[in-house]
Amino acid sequence: MDVNRIIDRVDFLINQGNQTLLTQWTGSGGAKYVNRGGFSGFRSASLSFIGQLFGVENTYYKEFNSSCSDHYKTHAESGINILISIKNELENGWLTSYRQLVTADIFSDFLEMSKYLLDEKYKDPAAVMVGSVLEEHLRQLCKNHAIEITFIKGNDLIPKKADVINSDLVKAGVYGVLEQKQVTSWLHLRNSSAHGKYNDYTIDQVNLMYNGVLDFIIKTK
Repeated sequence: MDVNRIIDRVDFLINQGNQTLLTQWTGSGGAKYVNRGGFSGFRSASLSFIGQLFGVENTYYKEFNSSCSDHYKTHAESGINILISIKNELENGWLTSYRQLVTADIFSDFLEMSKYLLDEKYKDPAAVMVGSVLEEHLRQLCKNHAIEITFIKGNDLIPKKADVINSDLVKAGVYGVLEQKQVTSWLHLRNSSAHGKYNDYTIDQVNLMYNGVLDFIIKTK
């Protein structure tokens, strides 16, 4: 996990928040505000980052969303303090350990189920399951290396497709072109199964996919 790159991004957001604090002014009622535009940029960028790192159901995301919701000085300060807490977790290795343990447990369970299905000659659900594990691993790699897994289209936040993520990971140097081609092949097999094209592949190919994905997960972090 490239923690340093993620910490650099946290530092950037903290600095953005501090710059927003420099714009503070006092309203007629005595309340202290900061520039609305600067605050909106700080809030949006921070929520995007926290959502990618933890997920939108995480306490950090929910707390930031509620306590840093308007352009009051105190709201900006709350947002900065939440980011500082996240930075502390990263620097002490707590976040890495937690996420890796949870992810490893989930992947292990699904891969075990996939192996059972293959042993019972159920190649089609096994292909979908292994493919789903692969796609989730690709998303986790993006989070580990501070690579965006979504893009903005109009007012919507759109998830990137797996083949785009695969390409982005190669561009970032997470793995090479040969691995990219293999991942593309696995994703194609997974899509064939998900769309009912069961004659496009054999159980032997699914077995090779299972072993290959397992090895790929072990080697790429």
